[in-house]
Amino acid sequence: MLGITRGIRFAAVLASSLLLGTIAACGSSSETATPAASAPAAPPAGTTAPAAFPVTIEHKFGSTTIPAAPKRVFTVGLTDQDAAIALGVVPVGTTNWFGGFPGAVGPWATPLLNGAPVPTLLEDPGTGPQVEKIAALKPDLIVALYSGLTKEQYETLSKFAPVVAQPAAYNDYGIPWQEQTVTIGKALGKESEATALVAEVETKFKTMAAEHPEFAGKKAVVATPYEGFFVYGSQDTRSRNMVSLGFTLPEDLDSVIGDTFGASISKERSDLLDQDLIIWTVPDTTKDVETLHKDAVYKDMKVTKEGREVFIGESTNYGVAFSFVTVLSLPYVLDRLVPQLAQAIDGDPATKVEPAAD
Repeated sequence: MLGITRGIRFAAVLASSLLLGTIAACGSSSETATPAASAPAAPPAGTTAPAAFPVTIEHKFGSTTIPAAPKRVFTVGLTDQDAAIALGVVPVGTTNWFGGFPGAVGPWATPLLNGAPVPTLLEDPGTGPQVEKIAALKPDLIVALYSGLTKEQYETLSKFAPVVAQPAAYNDYGIPWQEQTVTIGKALGKESEATALVAEVETKFKTMAAEHPEFAGKKAVVATPYEGFFVYGSQDTRSRNMVSLGFTLPEDLDSVIGDTFGASISKERSDLLDQDLIIWTVPDTTKDVETLHKDAVYKDMKVTKEGREVFIGESTNYGVAFSFVTVLSLPYVLDRLVPQLAQAIDGDPATKVEPAAD
């Protein structure tokens, strides 16, 4: 795993066993997997609309005007590269998160590089973006939508390129994938293409929800065994995906989580886990499952006894894609996740939740 701060890790997958603070890179698997056949296709090159510029985009720190079609894009946001690649623009540089993929381009996105070199991969050493190294790449646009960029970092980066920071309407790392895609499309002069890609993936959500009416109205929660039980709130992208499939979230979830994308809960509020279905992201699908099933609180819950659980290994391509939540990773995830949800939701402990293809 890459070196990142506690805050950035919380905003992302929260691989549960890692130590806090700056963490040395570890060798996650970087082998590729066949992308889902339904992944959105890249639009043809050269579709930027000249009339789209200059364009002004509002964000947490004010607004940014992009004078002309960007040619050298750097993504500070940990998943922002996917939307750019989906729109036919390969960034000159990206920010390392997790997964061990060259250029931080996952297997669901690599076919869309179309022979372009993978982006230069930079680390966040725990103090924010590496400004000098970003500047050396001479970007003409810096995208920081799925990020926790501070005002000071924004102002520093803005000295040498326009910066599109995270929107004010959501928590840091809380931008919905739809808005992320359309905002990046707007910044690239490809808003109509971005809107079409979003509609395509939303249709896949609707189709799968219609095919599984048993999901409708069932309460679900996404968690990870970090510092006890870490539960994701309604503003987390993974939780939103469950709602898009027809599930509901616990009514008092956000009152317990607070104004953030997720938080560790006390043993007294472990009842939040006992829903109709729970998705766990875990570092080890053998060791961590055994530990959870031995936990004095969790083992006796109805959700546990009835096998209404889906476990996703964080170090797998599937696990990384599950936490990426982008216009490119979502079709890859849905083809794997939905069958598992259907197996888990029936409440029959004898129904085995089959491992998903990586």
